[in-house]
Amino acid sequence: MNAFLAHPQGYLVGWGTRTLINAGLAQGKNRSGILWFLLSLLLGPVATLLIVLLPKR
Repeated sequence: MNAFLAHPQGYLVGWGTRTLINAGLAQGKNRSGILWFLLSLLLGPVATLLIVLLPKR
């Protein structure tokens, strides 16, 4: 069985943790933490990649 189907709560906890990490990374680059938090809810790992690649303001 697929791991997501077996433990959907773990998947959601991981996704939520990623959004918090992304918000912290964004604030470290002088960007809006809340905006990147919301973007991370939608984009997940893609948002992480964008934050890492974008230059600091």
